[in-house]
Amino acid sequence: MIHHVQVACPAGAEDAQRAFYTGVLGWPELPKPPVLARRGGCWFRVPGVGGPAGELHVGVEADFRPAVKAHPAFVVDVDATARALAAAGHDVVWADPAEIPGRRRFHTFDAVGNRLEFLAG
Repeated sequence: MIHHVQVACPAGAEDAQRAFYTGVLGWPELPKPPVLARRGGCWFRVPGVGGPAGELHVGVEADFRPAVKAHPAFVVDVDATARALAAAGHDVVWADPAEIPGRRRFHTFDAVGNRLEFLAG
């Protein structure tokens, strides 16, 4: 089991990330411990679909570059998640079903350009 994964963002982009992860995806923000909160960033609860819930940590990087190939993958209700993302104006790019037979999945990018994958449970 993985407890959390981390993606990065530039300084000052936390509100944009909150708008994406909480506002669009509906993932609740988690409080960061005070010592870590001083570093910036934000944490979110990733709902468990077919397993335990996890966390996504967004950390501030001074020399930020979005991850456009490397990415976390989340098991979700792919249809509902794709609808929410599309309704908010985010691209939803469905993967070729021949790549991983029997696994419905798509990719998108968060508010700062990090690649994300969403898979059916």
